[in-house]
Amino acid sequence: MTAVELRRWTVAEYHRLIETEILTANDRVELINGEIIRMSPQGPPHASTTQQSDESLKQSLGSQVTVRVQLPITLATSEPEPDLAIVKRRTDAYSTAHPYPDDILLIVEVSDSTLDFDRTTKAQTYGKAGILEYWVIDVAGRNLYVLRQPNGDGYDQEIVLRGGDRVSPIAFSEVAIEVDSLLAPI
Repeated sequence: MTAVELRRWTVAEYHRLIETEILTANDRVELINGEIIRMSPQGPPHASTTQQSDESLKQSLGSQVTVRVQLPITLATSEPEPDLAIVKRRTDAYSTAHPYPDDILLIVEVSDSTLDFDRTTKAQTYGKAGILEYWVIDVAGRNLYVLRQPNGDGYDQEIVLRGGDRVSPIAFSEVAIEVDSLLAPI
């Protein structure tokens, strides 16, 4: 029997697929650990929660950061498009390159139908890249998973917060964000 081997893509190869229009914006894909993954369609709960979280984080963190919504970030073997990436401000507004791990202060994924994938595969990807802090908003359960202390295989710490709780991002310990402010109204 012949063994089947998965063909992994580098970030540079992925960029060439985009540049040559083999992959287009209509494909709605992202590169995760060398694999090109189709992104799930967004239903109203996901879209509403993403918008609510974006507004809340911009209000809480102000002009000291840039909040990127569903835009790529570049990691060693991945180029995901997290729902929200809180990144350092740059004068070029990232016009020459997507943010790298050193630029990223917080990643937020909104999970409507992808909670397990976001808490495992994406957590491993972001933790391995050294992303300081990663939040997963569980739309259905109305929970916030806060992952901290990145290691080579994910994160050493996971805290589950609920409505009524507050959280302070590591990079902004003086700011308290209400979990309810991240969730779309029901």
